[in-house]
Amino acid sequence: MEGMLNELLPRLVPGSCGATTTVWDGTAEPPTAATHPDLAELVRVQLRDDDGPIPTALRTGTPVHAGDLLHDSRWPGYRASALDTGIRASATFPFHRDGVEVTVTLYHLRPGGLEGAAQGPPVLLGGLLADSIVRDRRYRQVLATVDELDTALRSRPVVDQACGILMHLMGCDADAAFAVLRRASQHTNRKLADLARAVVATRGAVLPRTGRTG
Repeated sequence: MEGMLNELLPRLVPGSCGATTTVWDGTAEPPTAATHPDLAELVRVQLRDDDGPIPTALRTGTPVHAGDLLHDSRWPGYRASALDTGIRASATFPFHRDGVEVTVTLYHLRPGGLEGAAQGPPVLLGGLLADSIVRDRRYRQVLATVDELDTALRSRPVVDQACGILMHLMGCDADAAFAVLRRASQHTNRKLADLARAVVATRGAVLPRTGRTG
């Protein structure tokens, strides 16, 4: 989706020559999409130096405009790389949503011309991108939770069987039998359900002697 956004934005904002987006969602290095390799390099320079419109926008939570980089000395590394690429102006918009940080940056070959973008497509589409990423992450979390619950439900019968065997062998109650099974799972670094299946298959012989005594 980031790539589609990058391709769309320059067409919607008059005068812009390209766009980049970055997405932080807990990963060490944010995925970056750019309409041109030179623009991707501008993002890399900012991330490497932790200095430039993108880091500034993320720290302040507000849009950052560079009206004319020929006379703007706020970010020496970014400025030099941008001018070397032919970029004279840029506008960066940050979006924060539930642990996700997104930036959208537009670039201009001439000074000025991007100030009016603050109320236009970058804000609308950037916000939609951030919302979409958050929804996708929540959806994946829900799927993971459902999968865990499904696994737990499927493994419950065999765990109960294993506990029944241990109760018989040890002369203990269900809580004590489950505690033995859980400790053995932790000590052997095996999943509880896998260990329970082994207990059922061997009638408890798979557990070490120390695991059978509380």
